[in-house]
Amino acid sequence: MSLIQKLPAVRGKIESGVVLAPFTWFRVGGAAEVLFQPADEDDLADFLRETPEDIPIQIIGVGSNLIVRDGGIDGVVIRLTPKGFGQVSVSGTTITAGAMVLDAFLAKKAAEAGIAGLEFFRGVPGTIGGALRMNAGCYDVETKDVLVECVALDRAGNRHVFSNAEMGYTYRHCALPEDLIFVSATFEGAKGEPSEILARMDAITQRREASQPIREKTGGSTFKNPDQIQSGGRKSWQVIHDAGLRGFTIGGAQMSEKHCNFMINIGDATAADLENLGNKVIEEVKRTQNVDLHWEIKRIGKKQKPK
Repeated sequence: MSLIQKLPAVRGKIESGVVLAPFTWFRVGGAAEVLFQPADEDDLADFLRETPEDIPIQIIGVGSNLIVRDGGIDGVVIRLTPKGFGQVSVSGTTITAGAMVLDAFLAKKAAEAGIAGLEFFRGVPGTIGGALRMNAGCYDVETKDVLVECVALDRAGNRHVFSNAEMGYTYRHCALPEDLIFVSATFEGAKGEPSEILARMDAITQRREASQPIREKTGGSTFKNPDQIQSGGRKSWQVIHDAGLRGFTIGGAQMSEKHCNFMINIGDATAADLENLGNKVIEEVKRTQNVDLHWEIKRIGKKQKPK
């Protein structure tokens, strides 16, 4: 019996052997044994509740900060849909968004509603679900600074509401269990003038376009910023640059010439090329700078077996 035959009936879309490369910004990666795209929160909850616990489940979002390895992913990959998890609603200076809402879209809707303080999301690639999981941020503002609460489902399909304080946020980290699936979140801003908020967002956009390879097949920042004492106050891109690795290439993967903490697929990279490049950068930065770098990009799935 195939895996898909062991799974419960759903209202969303469920398929076997779906190649995941088109679902990631790097455009690399193998197939999911089964890919499930739930119709809505209830469909997801029912699926989790009725799926045997020994069947592995992996959640992905829009794939902006993700490498899916070339050997694919065993078990079920769940990808939320914009239709089921893409709603946005406003009440005063609070805004609630589904987990599949793009961070930049949330910033735009907040601006239109005259809610200030969420402009930084314009510079964060990915979705609200990913932002919740990794405390995403940029330009000295993070998700923890504006989050009120969020809703998540556990592996058994039970619904939980977590306050900001319960998230256990630190730099690019959330302390909640990895198997929780975030479905929505509420954020609090301050009253502002829409035109002024939009102007600040435009400035963020211009800053990103000038300094980051956002038009390439990339995954955003490859590494978290290192310990500032160990690095002498330098950020990741600075220690990578000082190690002579700007533009360094393995196969079809390259550390961007424009921003050397961005890894890009320059045309025909495999997931192995990207991961090997990142690991080599970690090794060389440690060897030449005595600084520890840690992946910010998530790597999931199996490595492809040698032919």
